[in-house]
Amino acid sequence: MKRLTWVTLLKHQDYGYKRIIQKAITSASTVCIGSNVLLGSGVRIFDTDFHPISANDRKKGILDCIKTAPVKIEDNVFIGTDTIILKGVTIGPNSVIGAGSVVTTNVPSNEIWAGNPAHKLKEV
Repeated sequence: MKRLTWVTLLKHQDYGYKRIIQKAITSASTVCIGSNVLLGSGVRIFDTDFHPISANDRKKGILDCIKTAPVKIEDNVFIGTDTIILKGVTIGPNSVIGAGSVVTTNVPSNEIWAGNPAHKLKEV
């Protein structure tokens, strides 16, 4: 049985030039952040579901079924305040994510997305 310890630090780090202040980056797999990325205050990035979906698995402490998927934030991305980025998401270069968004799917290059769930508003 696999047991994991959760930390609010990166397990695998890949940072370009950027400022990371007052952010929560929780990684059980991989979070990669490109160069010149701006993260607003309170941004949260998760590459894991944290717990099993099944109540029985949670009761038993079975962690093998916890889903994880890498998160990749490419170069020149701006992510607004209090945005949540969930597992398996790639945000393409030069894109903008509006404040308070919940990003559940990939964001192509040069697009502005916002909302819960985040959706395309327009191209940059």
